[in-house]
Amino acid sequence: MGTDQLNSPLHWAEQFMHRYRQADGIGNLTKRWHYENGCFLKALEECYKRTGNEAYFDYIREIMDLYVQEDGGIRTYALEDYNLDQINQGKLLFLLWEKTGEAKYRKAIELLITQLKGHPRTEEGGFWHKKGYPFQMWLDGLYMASPVMALYGRLTGEGVWFNTAAEQLILVEKKTRNPESGLLHHGWDASSEQRWADSLTGRSPHVWSRAMGWYAMAVVDSLEHFPADHPKRGLLIGLLLRMADALVRVQDVETGIWPQVLDQPGREGNYLESSGTAMFAYALAKGRRLGYLTGGAGDAARRGYEGLLRQMVKADEQGQVHLIQCNSVAGLGGSPYRDGSFAYYIGEPIVEDDPKAISPFILAGLELGYK
Repeated sequence: MGTDQLNSPLHWAEQFMHRYRQADGIGNLTKRWHYENGCFLKALEECYKRTGNEAYFDYIREIMDLYVQEDGGIRTYALEDYNLDQINQGKLLFLLWEKTGEAKYRKAIELLITQLKGHPRTEEGGFWHKKGYPFQMWLDGLYMASPVMALYGRLTGEGVWFNTAAEQLILVEKKTRNPESGLLHHGWDASSEQRWADSLTGRSPHVWSRAMGWYAMAVVDSLEHFPADHPKRGLLIGLLLRMADALVRVQDVETGIWPQVLDQPGREGNYLESSGTAMFAYALAKGRRLGYLTGGAGDAARRGYEGLLRQMVKADEQGQVHLIQCNSVAGLGGSPYRDGSFAYYIGEPIVEDDPKAISPFILAGLELGYK
């Protein structure tokens, strides 16, 4: 396989479209309404916008129609779970509504917005990550929900949704930011009841790369839809600048790839990880393109993406491409209990071709001008 194909985000998108669509219509995508589906379909939406190739749109619609019913209900989705993860796949509903005008897509949007209207919050107004994790904000959840609120605000003209998205992004940055490093810890427990929560700050112990990746993408993907005169827009750009500076300081000098645990660079076992790196490359590159960030952030994005191309991309004998060294999953609390320790984060499975890594990898390539 030629280098051009290995470097091409469109080639990666087409390969994974084929591999994820198998006999059952979903293949390796999660067989329920799920945030990972939303991640991959979001990457395809960007491919569609950049190329105008209707094959991308048709694929998105095919997968979404496995779930969205004629009355606007969503198969396998339960509003009463109050789970921010379940909002993410809804991002594609806006494209489908805009393109087709079919009422079911607008009704499904309203169903997800109904969840957000009644979603449980901390005393300071932060959305719980999900009902099963009470009083906790995780950085992951900001990516799942904040861009949807901004999209809905743009769709309806209701400014309250821009306000709410901004409030969530600002609050979680305030509560998770380490004042010494500028990095954001994975989660915050407003009640400080969790064993993983610091008794004074409520923060989880460490800075997980993909958690910060989720947040970085949340900021740029939300800001993209904000009105230029929104009173919190400048502050959000300032938070993004501050975060970008912190990320550049912990980027691996030799490879350009970020480690799994950002606040423990060089520690034994702290491997270089693909999903967080792809997310940072995308968010920094997009922030630079939209004028929010400086050229230094753009340089860091390119170093990260090219580091992945050099270190983490491989092709097999059948010509299929693979992205290696992806952290499979990480969380806090639950059962068995996840304590947020360094040993926990480096001990979770390492896989290849995870949608949470493939999707931002495609997006980063597009932002950096690869075709």
